[in-house]
Amino acid sequence: MSFEITGNVIVIDNVQQITDTFKKREFVIETNENKNGTVFTEVIKFQTIQDRCAILDAFKLGDSVTVSFNIKGRKWEKEGKVNYFTNLEAWRVVPASQGQPADQGGNDFPPAAPPITAGDGFGAGDGDDDLPF
Repeated sequence: MSFEITGNVIVIDNVQQITDTFKKREFVIETNENKNGTVFTEVIKFQTIQDRCAILDAFKLGDSVTVSFNIKGRKWEKEGKVNYFTNLEAWRVVPASQGQPADQGGNDFPPAAPPITAGDGFGAGDGDDDLPF
């Protein structure tokens, strides 16, 4: 399932090389919604992964962007403790004034991400005491 939101860029982090085969880049947008005369500000963190990290190179702080993203969640167990993580994985970022890009051959969904496997720094039992991200 894909979602879309528009806001202003307030943070663009550097690319983080998590393992030899996995990298990510986080960024934050700020949105403002007016409900019955009251403005609600939301600060929302997204991540891009692998080759999509480069899509943020075209933007700077303060830019108004439209982010297309998927919600990704997973369970992580270590030493008998269970944690659940949710990520907003951006797969397209365009200037807000651009809106939806021109037809891309009818494929409006991102390619499937490779599965996370044991030993990649994300699973229990990999000997790392840090969280899996």
